[in-house]
Amino acid sequence: MKFLSILGSTGSIGRSTLQVVEALRERFAVAGLSAGRNVEHLTDQVQRFRPEVVSVADEKAAKELEGRLASMDRRARPTILHGTEGAVAVATHPRAQTVISGLSGGLGLVPTYRGIEAGKDIALANKETLVMAGAIMTDLARRKGVHLLPVDSEHNAILQCLQGVSRDQVKRFILTASGGPFLKTPVEELENVSPEEALAHPTWKMGKKITIDSATLMNKGLEVIEASWLFGASPDEIHILIHPQSIVHSLVEMVDGSVMAQMGITDMRLAIQYALTYPERLETRLPPLSLSRVRQLEFYEPDLAKFPCIHLAYEALRIGGTMPAVLNAADEVAVSAFVDEKIRFTDIPRVVRRVMQNHQALQLFDLETLLEVDTRARQQAAEMIQHQFASVF
Repeated sequence: MKFLSILGSTGSIGRSTLQVVEALRERFAVAGLSAGRNVEHLTDQVQRFRPEVVSVADEKAAKELEGRLASMDRRARPTILHGTEGAVAVATHPRAQTVISGLSGGLGLVPTYRGIEAGKDIALANKETLVMAGAIMTDLARRKGVHLLPVDSEHNAILQCLQGVSRDQVKRFILTASGGPFLKTPVEELENVSPEEALAHPTWKMGKKITIDSATLMNKGLEVIEASWLFGASPDEIHILIHPQSIVHSLVEMVDGSVMAQMGITDMRLAIQYALTYPERLETRLPPLSLSRVRQLEFYEPDLAKFPCIHLAYEALRIGGTMPAVLNAADEVAVSAFVDEKIRFTDIPRVVRRVMQNHQALQLFDLETLLEVDTRARQQAAEMIQHQFASVF
């Protein structure tokens, strides 16, 4: 029996992970759950999976959860914590062997770091952890002898393609992108798209932040940075292709010209299960992929003029050091402002670019320095939005 701690249990990754756990009860049990303020959903999860410790965003949510669980048998009631300290306690729970890092954005950085420090394997769905602190995380994982197993469908696909393949046999990694809701939208119309339109992803059901990032294609840029750390690849070895059907999740091109692809239905439970059972494969209850129904698989080069966030991500990766963390921080603030109708969709990359231009990257840094850089970049982005970008809605 493998015990899991899940960071972000009420989000899309967390809910999907618990569905996998439920289907494989003989293999997995839950030691800890960390969530935000969705106390109602967390209450149901606690009652079904009986974790020993849970954490929520703040003290108010903790008191609400305590009230909802008052009718539970006292012996089955978990310890209830809150804040970053609570999430760290979940990630470092003594019984947990694997931590599923599914918290959104920079919130997952510290708990994931502490989980690695405590010797836990990490099933990583929080790409921002490696975007912000790839050098720190991968170095710590090596020293602790733990696995960093990708849950993102693209990186999970590469992991699968690389089984039995040595690194010197690989020429390049190819990440696929659906293209989001604006793939065919003329560039001049992007200035006036609404948050509702940007949140209407054509193939995947995800949280707001990652859905907006998929619309700007920043999500794919962040995945390029994540792939560079996971697979030891340079920017020139990582390529992006638009693939609207979202059937081919990634490809690996070999030095002899052969290309290996991983294909599957658009359901995150496949990638989650593989990360949790790696290197084994187990049956699932999910429907199989039917290529006869798909019929057509299309691939296009991304339009970098239309989606400048891709270029910004490659630029941050090439500069290195703290620059990817600044890219991520500015993007999180800009996306939030767009969702709140404070800036235009096309202002997102403008904000990110300006914050990056104002930053002098540090090449040698520790977690504390990184957190300071992250805080300053968020403040700069917020000030820019307040003083230089007017609400247009």
